[in-house]
Amino acid sequence: MSFQSNAFKLVLRMLKKSMFTNTNHEALRKKVDRAARHIPDPPDYIDLKKQTIEGLSCLWVKARGAEPQKIVFYLHGGGYIFCSAHTTHKDILWRISQESRCTVLAVDYRLAPENPYPAALEDAVSIYQWLLNQGYKPEHMAIAGDSAGGGLTYGTVLKIRDMGLPLPAATVTMSPWTDLAITGESVITNLKKDVLIPGDGLGEGADYYLNGADPRTPYASPLYGDATGMPPTLIQVSKDEVLLDDSRRLAAKYREAGIAVELELWDGLPHVWQTLAMIIPEGRAAIKNIGRFLRKHLHTSERP
Repeated sequence: MSFQSNAFKLVLRMLKKSMFTNTNHEALRKKVDRAARHIPDPPDYIDLKKQTIEGLSCLWVKARGAEPQKIVFYLHGGGYIFCSAHTTHKDILWRISQESRCTVLAVDYRLAPENPYPAALEDAVSIYQWLLNQGYKPEHMAIAGDSAGGGLTYGTVLKIRDMGLPLPAATVTMSPWTDLAITGESVITNLKKDVLIPGDGLGEGADYYLNGADPRTPYASPLYGDATGMPPTLIQVSKDEVLLDDSRRLAAKYREAGIAVELELWDGLPHVWQTLAMIIPEGRAAIKNIGRFLRKHLHTSERP
C-alpha cells in the first residue's frame, strides 16, 4: 500500500468522526459539498456537458478519444442520501471515460429521505430507457456505480431484466452496498478497520432510504435477487471495508448462476478509494482495470 494511501487513511479516520457523528442528512450534505470544492476540475481536454433528462440533472463526460456511441451510465454513491455527479464524483467520471474510451453519462437521481425507495431505482431505469430510445445499443452500454450506486447498479439491471428491456453489455461496481438488511459478517469484523463508513450506522442509513420497505427486496438489496441472465460484472472492494461481504456474497451468487464475475480484493484501502485517484496511486490503478474491463466487454460500435 502506498505512502499516500496510508496518509490519507489517517485523514479519513479523523473526518469520519466529524462528518458522520450526530449529523442529520441536511448537515451531512453541506459538509460533503464543502469538501468536494477541493476536488480539482477535470483537465481542459475533458468535455463536460450538463443536460436535464427526464427531469433529472445529468452530466455527460467525454475524454479525448472516447467514443460517443459507447456509454457508461454511472450511478454515484453516497448512501442514497448525499453526493452528486457534478461535485463529489467529477474526478472519477473523467478518469473512467479516459481509461475506457467511453462517454460517461452520470445522473443525479433523487435522494432520500425526501425521496425514498423506489425513487432512485425509478430514476435510473428512466435514464436507461431514455438512452435506448435515443438509439444507443445495449451492447455498447455498461452501468457502473460505487457504494450505494453500486447496489443501485445491480438493482437497476434486475429491474430492467424483469421489465423485458435489453440488458447492458456489462456492469462495474466499486464497494457496492448490496444488502440493506446488513447481514454481512464484515460489518462486524471490519468495524474498526473501515476508516470511512460507520458500520454501526448503516442501519440508520438503510432506514432513510427504505422508509419501511422490506430490506430484502431485490431491487433495493440485489444480494437477494435472482441473478439469472445478468451481464458480466467487475467488482472492486477493499478487504478492510464493512461492505466487503456485500461484494463477496454477491460475486458468489453470480458465479453460481453462471455469470462471469471478476472480483478484485484490494488490501488496506478505504471505501471507494477510486474517487481518491487524484491523490493515491491505487485509485488510478483500479480505474485502469475498470477501463480494461469495459473495453473488453463493450463491442465495437456505430453511431446510434
